[in-house]
Amino acid sequence: MGTMPSPDVHAAPRCHTDHIEAFIQEYAPLVKYIAQRLASRLPTSICLEDLISAGVIGLLDALQKYDPQRANMFGTYAAFRIRGAMLDDLRGLDWVPRSVREKEQALTKAYAELERRHGRPAEDEEVAAWLALDLDTFYSWLTQVRGVSILRLDAPVAPDSRGDNINLRDTLSVDNARSPLQIVAAQNLAMLTAQAVEALPAQEKIVIALYYHEELTMKEISKVLKLTASWVSQIHTKAIFHLRAALRSLKHDAYALVRS
Repeated sequence: MGTMPSPDVHAAPRCHTDHIEAFIQEYAPLVKYIAQRLASRLPTSICLEDLISAGVIGLLDALQKYDPQRANMFGTYAAFRIRGAMLDDLRGLDWVPRSVREKEQALTKAYAELERRHGRPAEDEEVAAWLALDLDTFYSWLTQVRGVSILRLDAPVAPDSRGDNINLRDTLSVDNARSPLQIVAAQNLAMLTAQAVEALPAQEKIVIALYYHEELTMKEISKVLKLTASWVSQIHTKAIFHLRAALRSLKHDAYALVRS
């Protein structure tokens, strides 16, 4: 159902220049799978073929940079690079209307402030009241900003020892860190992210687990939870705002860690 295609992922492929085309064909299902999952969270104006093209560039980048001495398997590393290339491509496009960006920023500030004050995930009614919205309008905002939340997951969290930024994508692949200090920071952020997930409301925790760990689609999750796909999408978006608010409050701790 939601299982990621997995070619031979136990080692880097032995692939020379004249075999590049065969290599791309072998990993094409993985690229397409990641593109489809990403596209399902984006407006229909985003072209799937463009995502796939960016993913192929990420795949070739993975082939060039993969270090077989490291513990992670090539398939895992390739998936990381493929998705990262797609997100980088999306960030280069001006596809988000200004009104949607403004709503996303307002929601981000509301969740961060409320959760800083209360020390727990903010409830729907609290966020709506903070923004002077009725609940129907609040839910409409969540639907409109769902695509932007994907890119925000890769926003910088803290600078590393060289002044570069550590983002949440880095915490998912510690092997890609460039220094011992960055490895420690990434491991620490991964642990704090796990704690933030544990503090989520029950439904949000389930959706996060099914989407990111079980690799189910939103439609598949809706069948499991007996909810509409749009409602599951809203639950996912709220979970992302809760996680970002929690991690934002930890920013200074992460900064102190990498600077100490």
